[in-house]
Amino acid sequence: MPSEDRPISDAFSDSLGPAPVEPKATVMVVDDEAAVRRVLVMRLQLAGYRVICAEDGEEALSLFRQEQPDLVVLDVMLPKLDGFAVCRRLRAESCVPIIFLSALDAIAERVSGLDLGADDYLPKPFSPKELEARIATILRRVGRGSASAEPREVPSGSGVLRVGDLVVDTNRRQVTRDSERIGLTYTEFSLLELLFREPGRVVPRAEILEQLWGYPPRRAADLRVVDVYVARLRGKLEPDPRNPELILTVRGTGYASQRMAEASLAANG
Repeated sequence: MPSEDRPISDAFSDSLGPAPVEPKATVMVVDDEAAVRRVLVMRLQLAGYRVICAEDGEEALSLFRQEQPDLVVLDVMLPKLDGFAVCRRLRAESCVPIIFLSALDAIAERVSGLDLGADDYLPKPFSPKELEARIATILRRVGRGSASAEPREVPSGSGVLRVGDLVVDTNRRQVTRDSERIGLTYTEFSLLELLFREPGRVVPRAEILEQLWGYPPRRAADLRVVDVYVARLRGKLEPDPRNPELILTVRGTGYASQRMAEASLAANG
């Protein structure tokens, strides 16, 4: 147990090995607490990331536009412009992954952040090691360069999934209806792909959480993350989200995609 008079960097430093010569990705940390910024800079740099920092919402927006980081760690309680407002503005111009940090662990706060388009939400106090794991999971899923508003090209090979009037291009991670593109975040698209990989199969909420966010549910609020994303996906894809036809709820278990005769998987050729 570290003594109270040890420097904060010593108290949180584990043996993570030397940082690589080339940074794995750029992470922007936005927090008005200097101690939190110091800890996260030290930990994330040791893990191999390039780290940039902002201490209020306005500085965060300015720095984001200058640096185009690969992921944003964003505190909710910020001076000048709070984290929710920052997230809203970032989502208007970018699909960069966002992880919220907040001393407010109420489910309503968590849901509000996810509704705005955040990818994850970690309540304070938190383990820096857990934050590192969540950052690694998200970046492994979406890759680098996600600050761009346009989805990036990915290697072909998975084909095109047709469900009713929807065309899901798994090569470009794009969804269209009547040739008009439907804007999905990386997490939303990954959820869609998971549910429609095996039409009709019930996918438990815990499995969705582990596959998309990389950690098992530890409390009820963790599974609520899945419900929020399903609701967002329905809002973008379903003609009537209150009476869904594509993504069905299996009460007490999880979700299933509608098994439809016209659903087919055709390889690009």
